[in-house]
Amino acid sequence: MSWQDFPKLELHLHLEGAAPPDFIRRLGQEKSVNLSGVFDERGQYAFRDFAHFLQVYEAATAVLRSPDDYARLISEVLARAAENGVIYTEIFLSPDFCGARDLSAWRDYMAAMQDAAARAEARLGIVMRGIVTCIRHFGPEKARETALCAAETAGDWIVGFGMGGDETRGRQGDFAWAFDCAREAGLRLTTHAGEFAGPASIREALDDLRVDRIGHGVRAIEEPALVSRLVAQGTVLELCPGSNLALGLYPDMRAHPVERLRAAGVKITINTDDPPFFHTDMSREFAALERAHGWDGERFMQVAHTALDAAFCDDATRAALAKRLETPG
Repeated sequence: MSWQDFPKLELHLHLEGAAPPDFIRRLGQEKSVNLSGVFDERGQYAFRDFAHFLQVYEAATAVLRSPDDYARLISEVLARAAENGVIYTEIFLSPDFCGARDLSAWRDYMAAMQDAAARAEARLGIVMRGIVTCIRHFGPEKARETALCAAETAGDWIVGFGMGGDETRGRQGDFAWAFDCAREAGLRLTTHAGEFAGPASIREALDDLRVDRIGHGVRAIEEPALVSRLVAQGTVLELCPGSNLALGLYPDMRAHPVERLRAAGVKITINTDDPPFFHTDMSREFAALERAHGWDGERFMQVAHTALDAAFCDDATRAALAKRLETPG
């Protein structure tokens, strides 16, 4: 079965990480930026492991220098998502890359991106909301500045706050001030945990940051008691199976714990993380889950409704999306 037209909701997508290689190359040529080492001989992103992936990611991001660049990127990313049946997406946006955490500059970037998202919604039907994301390996002090940018622009379009970056740097609790600031501004919370750091990082995220969702969280499967806690609390995991395979966490989709987590009662969603880096898209994720775990349309619709319930959007947006799931196509 082709899953391309099946209606999908994606809650874990990094904007810069979703930039197609050809888009980054074009911008690099326009701006005369040296991108040596970013691409392989086939023109795809080239990285050896997670640490090198972060370096390549930030090198590619160096060509994005203005609000217009980010507006163009939003248009590209949403068009490709819509081609794969995505009707709603929450995208991680970082003031670290958009104006170096200066609030005035961040407002300019955000306005350009929001305008591009509105045009994509009118043209393609895809709805986007933003999650402001601090970068863990940039440290807690810069995370505070990012959180202030998020708090000052919270609203119908900026709906959440999160953290990405190198999970091995520091502890989740080091960033509690930033998360408390965002919570007080009415933003919903998520953080990367339980990917390269173990189950303890998930417990820290729940205890110290009190997040609504966990990005990745697959390492929970290693502790039955933690799985039980996720079930009891109703914590939603933003699973990214293709990303986990590409970065070597698991050898193949059959070994990935997605089905074991679901069968245990954990609320899960399916996402692409940084799709061109990991040679995936939402349709490929669905097809791989069908092949490896026998998932069918009913199972994917359950996942879509889980994502809808877990989305950080307002109730009116949620209701409109629910109607689209009732009458797909």
